Amino acid sequence: MRRWVAWSGFFLLASLSWRSWADETRWIAVGMLHDWFSSAGCEIEVGRRHLVSDQQDGLRWPAQFRYQDCKAAKALWIGATNYYDPIAGQTFDYKVVHCGPRVLNEESEFMPVLFKMYGKFERPLVLVDGIPAGFLDYMDFVDEVDPNLPADRILYNIVNTQIGITVKRTIYAFSQQYHNNYFIYDYVFKNTGIIDKKGTRYEQTLQGVIFFFQYRYAVCREVGPYGYYWMPQSSSWGHNTMNDSMLVYDPQTGEPYLSLFSWHGIHSKAGFDNIGAPDIRPNGDGRLGAAQHVGIVVLHADKSATDKSHDPNQPTTTQFLGSDEPITSGNDPFNAAKMAAEYAAMSAGHPPKMHADAVMESGQAADIWGSTPGGFSHCAGFGPYTLAPGESIHIVIAEGVAGLSREKCIEIGSKWLKNQGPFILPDGSTAANRDEYKDKWVFTGRDSLKKTFERAIMTYKLNYNIPHPPPPPKMFEVTGGGDRIMLRWSSEPESWPGFAGYRIYRAIHVPDTLYQLIYECGPGVHQYDDFGASRGFDYYYYITSVSDPSANVTPANPPGPLESSMFYTRTNEPARLKRQAGKSLADIRVVPNPYNIRARDLQYGYGAPDRIMFLDIPPVCTIKIFTERGDLIETIEHTDGSGDEAWNSITSSRQVVVSGVYIAYFETPDGQRTFRKFVIIR
Repeated sequence: MRRWVAWSGFFLLASLSWRSWADETRWIAVGMLHDWFSSAGCEIEVGRRHLVSDQQDGLRWPAQFRYQDCKAAKALWIGATNYYDPIAGQTFDYKVVHCGPRVLNEESEFMPVLFKMYGKFERPLVLVDGIPAGFLDYMDFVDEVDPNLPADRILYNIVNTQIGITVKRTIYAFSQQYHNNYFIYDYVFKNTGIIDKKGTRYEQTLQGVIFFFQYRYAVCREVGPYGYYWMPQSSSWGHNTMNDSMLVYDPQTGEPYLSLFSWHGIHSKAGFDNIGAPDIRPNGDGRLGAAQHVGIVVLHADKSATDKSHDPNQPTTTQFLGSDEPITSGNDPFNAAKMAAEYAAMSAGHPPKMHADAVMESGQAADIWGSTPGGFSHCAGFGPYTLAPGESIHIVIAEGVAGLSREKCIEIGSKWLKNQGPFILPDGSTAANRDEYKDKWVFTGRDSLKKTFERAIMTYKLNYNIPHPPPPPKMFEVTGGGDRIMLRWSSEPESWPGFAGYRIYRAIHVPDTLYQLIYECGPGVHQYDDFGASRGFDYYYYITSVSDPSANVTPANPPGPLESSMFYTRTNEPARLKRQAGKSLADIRVVPNPYNIRARDLQYGYGAPDRIMFLDIPPVCTIKIFTERGDLIETIEHTDGSGDEAWNSITSSRQVVVSGVYIAYFETPDGQRTFRKFVIIR
């Protein structure tokens, strides 16, 4: 797969390199980690909608719940030394081009060429009461389906840069339960010599080339001003973010890989031990709102343009950078003095100790240490490399988020808030106090992130060929009835090798909450009636396809069945029990009667201006609508078990009815019948 993407990408590059392309964004949202991506090759601060309220936007985990964003900004800078600039007509000691953390010049600096989403399959059609209601309806747009893809989604991105290096970025995303919280970014940086949108080429050997990534994390949106706001405002831009590091080892070979990660640190204005950010609002339940650990692991970096083996000494720079330092804004690829300062940061090497260690040793709160208003960002600088014309460097990075489950966040936060022991720690011992108990549980997120990255390493080593669950049904329909909510789905997953069955989950009140498994079945079953729903409540559902454990034989996963992602079929509109069926034909009513178009906004609202309702009807019946002279204009088969049926005043020939007297005829399967007259005024 990697070979196919590389060949097709550079073939397209040859034909598309001069095209004008506006910056656009795409979501990948099929797993438990959701993020948006820019066609410019990196995601700048508030770059998706350019709204202040998007200070934390993206890297949502667990994305099942609202406001889980952990990303504030990113940047990709590319620098070189002794660079002759054919645009400026001069040689710069240091040349740097920028995408982020705040600047984006897609006209002359980072110039998008190709931005295409590949999918293993299309998102399913999800309906609630006949209306499209899928969670992914406005977040998952596939340009081309290829059932042979190794990942659920692959986003392919090509960008030319003013420095003459073309960036090819391929992003892999999986949705099965063991690999749904990370992305793998495969970068190829090639010296093509293309320096502008017209495709002008200037060939030269580039020296001292450094690829410099910045990661500004802020864990997480829910607790700050753009969420539910129980933590200080500056937490929203990462003022108290702790930047840490660890080594992650290949589970099979023991080979070490560098990981840079971040977590929510102590804030001086919180007034309590805010590790994990327990909900302390007046009506708060103590639930931990910021227990995530977020970061990257380096999976591969070429030793040189001619030696493609992995260099364990890369990245050569891992300094943490003040997120509001002068070099993080107002960047200019023709400002020699500023580019010299930028290149100095890009080549600064390793700090004597990581940011998190320095903060903890100082005893200060994270927002106080360093006296910076913006907190600090992780940096990873790869190089320096020499690139002759046509040569390239290959770098692969995985980015993920992990931490305590929502259930654990509720359990631990509640005990902390109530100060009710015993405070049992992860190792089985007992904590001396509630803060120690909470903090040590939150810090198990480090181990969870390490496990995530071990799986990413395994996936990369297996060339992305890991087992997948069966795909979800192509159609999932939820319909509210009078005494049940009816669920129907299509049968396509059953042709998948190793298919074992379906599972249905349900939530009540809101969609961004915990779901309960309510039904399981094997192949051949394509409907389920939920008699457990109560009148007056909103219900949300999703269905998954499940594999037989025998289809999951690989070192990449624990043993057991694999399950398709909830996000493919999760409903975002509520299903409700409808009106109870009428007990007698004598109870049937037509509402409104008369129907007057002048009062349509007062009847069933502007969203349904032509609606006429037949109420208290039998659970199953045929409704025939006649004109006063006896012409049949519409037949409705009412089968959902409810006591109401809507008609939109459209005839079977798709014509809007005119003013007049109409007759509705009702007949049940056992032959009972009645009729009602009603008037339409237009």
